Amino acid sequence: MASIKNYPWISHFLGSPTGYVVHLQSGTVRHQGVGQAFWFRPSTSVLSEVPVDDQELPILFHAITRDHQDVSVQANVTYRFIDPVSVSGRLDFGLQPVGAGPAGGREQVATIIGQLCQSHAIDQLATTTLAEALERGISQLRGILIAALRGDARLESTGIEILGVQVLAIRPQSDVERALQTPVREQLQAEADRAVYERRALAVERERAISENEMASQIELAIRREQLVTQEGANARRQAEEKATAGLVEAHAAAERKGIGAAAEANQIRIVGEASAAKEAAAMEVYQGMDQATLLALALRDAAGSLPNIGNLTITPDLLSGALAGLLGGNLPAGGGGHTAHAAIPGTAALNQAGA
Repeated sequence: MASIKNYPWISHFLGSPTGYVVHLQSGTVRHQGVGQAFWFRPSTSVLSEVPVDDQELPILFHAITRDHQDVSVQANVTYRFIDPVSVSGRLDFGLQPVGAGPAGGREQVATIIGQLCQSHAIDQLATTTLAEALERGISQLRGILIAALRGDARLESTGIEILGVQVLAIRPQSDVERALQTPVREQLQAEADRAVYERRALAVERERAISENEMASQIELAIRREQLVTQEGANARRQAEEKATAGLVEAHAAAERKGIGAAAEANQIRIVGEASAAKEAAAMEVYQGMDQATLLALALRDAAGSLPNIGNLTITPDLLSGALAGLLGGNLPAGGGGHTAHAAIPGTAALNQAGA
């Protein structure tokens, strides 16, 4: 941006590298160019500064399509001033004495270019429908605007060169745009729902697989538990059978032992009985040849073993004579009868001890 320093009756101008200055004094060009520095009198001088760098101009306007739909067009135009002297003569780029910027040259250029773009865009969009404009209207409109601006005689005579035109967007009204977006939005929502359903179905399938695995595990565990119970029952039954078999074997052994003991005892009793019977038979055979007195004496001897203790025994002559007669075969001495005698029987002490 150029700067101007004011002094009494005179001022100093210092230009910028992107501003082309034209100094007119009394209608004559005194200084012109980029980056100028000079002294001038404000009362007799006119200064104009034209930018020589690339300028960007955003444009926004509305148009009506063939199907009577209002659309907004957003574009951007890049231009530059190739003839600053002609531009300073046809547009207002004058500098104020205080060093302010151009008065209204850029606004004039924006109005000219904006009107040209809007008129050509309206003519083009009036022949297309909204769907065509949204589908391929941007590229068509960009080519038409470039050709129209570069071929415009006013811009060429003014010294303005169009470097490029960019059509950024063609958009319908908000409600129409929402209506046009609805099918796509519904389709995207349907795709999203389908993805959600597929994800849920996959999750359900995985949960079902997990449940089946858990059920299979439980079934397998139940089968193994049943096998365990069966095996435990078989083991208990086998143990009981083994125990019963062992008890039976033990009972058989005990019975056999008792039978053997009983047989042995019976045999012993039989042998003892047979021996006793043989003894009695032998005794009876011995007793068969004896006389009565001998048998009586033996009976008395046997009875003495079971008689109570006898301290004194009185034997009468009659009893003694009869016993002696039996022993001596009736040969008794005379005068032996009728006398009482007291005698101790041999063996009385033994009888008494046996009775005790």
